[in-house]
Amino acid sequence: MKKQQASINNRSKERKVVRLRMDAGFFFERAIRSLDRHHYEKALKYFRLAVEKEPGNPVNQCNLAGILSEMGHYEESNEVLQTVLQDVDPDLYECYFYMANNAANMEEFEQAEEYLIRYLEEEPDGEFAREAEEMLQMLGWELGRKPRRPGFSPRHGWLKKHEEARVLMEQGQFLQAIQLLKELTEEHPDFMAAMNNLALAYYYTGDISSAHDMIQKVLDKEPDNIHAWCNLAVLYQHQGELAARDRLVKRLKQWIPLHVEHLYKLGTTMGVLGEHETAYQCFCRLLRLEPNPEPSLYHYVAVAASNTGRLNQAKKYWRLAQEADPQSEVPVFYLNQLEQWAHRFGKARPTISYHYQLPFEEQLLQLTSNNKLLPQQIKENPLMRSSFFWALHHGDRETKLQVLQVFQWIFDDEVEKTLREFICKEEEEDELKRTALFVLERMGAPKPYKARLGGQEVTFRAETTKVVPAWLKTWQRVLECCLQSMQGRYEDTHLNDAKVVWAEFLNSKHPDLPQVRKVEGWAAALEYVVAKMHGLSITQAIVARKHDVAVSTVGRHVRELESVIKK
Repeated sequence: MKKQQASINNRSKERKVVRLRMDAGFFFERAIRSLDRHHYEKALKYFRLAVEKEPGNPVNQCNLAGILSEMGHYEESNEVLQTVLQDVDPDLYECYFYMANNAANMEEFEQAEEYLIRYLEEEPDGEFAREAEEMLQMLGWELGRKPRRPGFSPRHGWLKKHEEARVLMEQGQFLQAIQLLKELTEEHPDFMAAMNNLALAYYYTGDISSAHDMIQKVLDKEPDNIHAWCNLAVLYQHQGELAARDRLVKRLKQWIPLHVEHLYKLGTTMGVLGEHETAYQCFCRLLRLEPNPEPSLYHYVAVAASNTGRLNQAKKYWRLAQEADPQSEVPVFYLNQLEQWAHRFGKARPTISYHYQLPFEEQLLQLTSNNKLLPQQIKENPLMRSSFFWALHHGDRETKLQVLQVFQWIFDDEVEKTLREFICKEEEEDELKRTALFVLERMGAPKPYKARLGGQEVTFRAETTKVVPAWLKTWQRVLECCLQSMQGRYEDTHLNDAKVVWAEFLNSKHPDLPQVRKVEGWAAALEYVVAKMHGLSITQAIVARKHDVAVSTVGRHVRELESVIKK
């Protein structure tokens, strides 16, 4: 009886089972129900699942962007809306209105303005046209100027082009960025953000005159554009116009930015200009304004604190940067530096750069430890690549030489274009330009090369003798000196091994080659190492006398050569 009853119950249960349809509509309904109950985390989860089920449905995507915006995730919301416009429905122009609202909430007022202009140009009678006009009016008040008005023709692709140019600048590909920004500013002469970025790109490539002209164009159109004034102050400092720089710095210090974006610009500019106390005050104020500070902001505060002698504060903020960005080497490096500086009694601490990256010298040291990985490392790290291009245009002579030697390991169009421009610059030393010519040849860049050497224009054609810079000629003379000394006393095999050992040594050490103070010292060491490899009876004292150098000099160079051979 019990078995029969159990069987009846089981059949009854089977009849009551209903298969759930786990499609996008199901998750959409769950999301709406969660929203009605103010369960935003659950609603976000269900909207994400709805998008996963139907990634080509723009409604699902916009709902996801909406809940992200509602929760304060404005940047991620705009990323979703960008995806809708790029991959799902390029004609869903209302996305620009939503993106404008997100940008305004992030206090990126100029960007919000651009989104609204785009929306009104594409849909002048759209559902949100009236609200968009009101927002433009409000943004005009916020930015302290007349509100912008949409043009008569839509600006297809302008925003995407500007973003592409910005990314190129971050990657150090300034020449390509300049080309895009020039096109943008010619098509849209009132696009201030593009004009300011073009001025910066000119500055990064060493074209100071063009940078100055572009800044002036911005100030003619917008006399209170803080980005342009900050860029002009940096330009004055670079040109050594200290009186003009000081006047402008005094004016900038009196400026009280109301927007986060402007406060960032002022703080970083003051840091570049060496006005570290003002930079410290700006970044501390930003910390109070930002609900969730980025690791880079903690770094900026720490740098300003260190540069103003507030070492305990610097340690505190680099530790916060380390907690926020545990994968980054930057906070760890500077925390270690603080420990070292604490033991340098009576010695001045170096001024630290505000860039959220390792110092250029440290990057170079890490990279040159493995030349085989060098191109890949720079490709994967845009900030590192950018710092190399910056150092070529603005570093000292030794730094420029190191960068040029590193460039021969990076084979791409941007490096080639940069080197071709570099060899034509009047203000650069001829020896540096000869090194750049050598790198171009080693890269296999097609001739002719047009350069300016000795104050005159020179063209190197395919039949021209190869250009060899002085630093390489010196190392060639070491091998020639050694082979001349070994001639007639050693076998051909020994002479060939001297060439192999010397080539291997240079490849292993390049580009951080030791300085050659005396050719004969290295020649003697090379002869001794080769003789020892073949079991020949010879001492360091003997080769030292042959080459008329000190035994200690030979011994020091022998140790360097043998370290390479052992590897």
